[in-house]
Amino acid sequence: MASPPKISRLFGAVNIGSFRVSAMVAGLSETGEIVVLGSGHRASQGVKRGYVTDMAAATYAVRDAIERAERIAGTSVSDVWVGCTGAGLSSKIERAEIDIGGQRIDTADIEQLLLSARDAIRPDGRTVLHAQPAHYTLDGAHGVANPRGLHAEVLGVDIHVMLAEGAPIRNITEAVQNAHLDVEGVVGSAAATGHACLTPEERELGVALVEIGGEVTSVSLHMAGMLVGLKTIPMGSAEITDAIASAFGIRRFQAERLKCVSGSAIASPTDHREMIPVNGPGDGQDGPVARHADDRNRIPRAELISVITGQLDHLMKEITRELKEMGYAGPRGQQVVLTGGGAELAGIADYAQNALGKPVRIGRPPALKGLPEAHSVPGFSTLAGLVLYAAADPVDIRTIHSNVQQTIRPTGLALAGRVYRALKEYF
Repeated sequence: MASPPKISRLFGAVNIGSFRVSAMVAGLSETGEIVVLGSGHRASQGVKRGYVTDMAAATYAVRDAIERAERIAGTSVSDVWVGCTGAGLSSKIERAEIDIGGQRIDTADIEQLLLSARDAIRPDGRTVLHAQPAHYTLDGAHGVANPRGLHAEVLGVDIHVMLAEGAPIRNITEAVQNAHLDVEGVVGSAAATGHACLTPEERELGVALVEIGGEVTSVSLHMAGMLVGLKTIPMGSAEITDAIASAFGIRRFQAERLKCVSGSAIASPTDHREMIPVNGPGDGQDGPVARHADDRNRIPRAELISVITGQLDHLMKEITRELKEMGYAGPRGQQVVLTGGGAELAGIADYAQNALGKPVRIGRPPALKGLPEAHSVPGFSTLAGLVLYAAADPVDIRTIHSNVQQTIRPTGLALAGRVYRALKEYF
């Protein structure tokens, strides 16, 4: 029997959603492999459309979710990465350049550039969640991952900046801290989910990532290897559940079960003949009788699907509008990836492809070692992405401090002296 891998680093992640709060404990093995040690989730409390509305309830949900993950993992974590979808998230790209003068680029030059980029960030009264170098440019040429050792007249960098409203972020942070956890960082769900669902090629060529959550849908654009745009829509799969409950006069938990078990985004010719029981196993017969139900409290599947597609039509129009506003149309906008709990609805990829007029696929978490099958579905993409984000150890330019004085390039006799000493060393 193979011995379990030795863990060199431990990560904790908590994703605070409007429908559920989920947590994961994972480790990085000595071979560089990410291993999921434990994961858990519970129904969300005290959160509405990504905003904390009840501090005590939200704290309890976070503590419960992380304890479930810790019990399975057999270990505890003291700090976590937190994912959020609300808080007025937005994204922008900041650019900075410095003159190099045709010389070889060294570490000091890169540090000076990043410090210059840090000073150029203008949050306009909002909170900066993260500010990370996406890629570098050499004399205007894009796509340079590491410029160290190369020559250029002008060295530039594109910085991806994720912004949010300050007060909601402080509420999220406090809810986690009240659960006796330190916050390593708050990460916009679009950034984390992109790590889990998108391939490097998709991120380079251009792709729209649509995460359909319980009460918020995030639409993000990824191009040239970075997140270039982000919009949020204040509606999600919960609107479908509420529409079903309202249309048939039944309880929300019954509507949710009908949506998940018998619902679909695509109609079939036999739907009008198929009758679906409103009551599930163990419900008893004391509940309300649904509208348009027969004497056994069953409804036509065709009517259920009609309600679902009516809500989806509204959501897809909102997604289309946001994509057009971000310029993702025509030849540039060719690929869409759907993820989030709402992407688990049967037939939604085909429906979205027809509605958006673009190829659509479903995004799921990667096959991480130890990830349970129940958490390998689109609804847990952000949670897995938080762990991948943490393991990547991204550079945040706000944490960079100058350790060297500004570089002065040698010229004239000083340059000649350096060349002479270098030749003397070689010959």
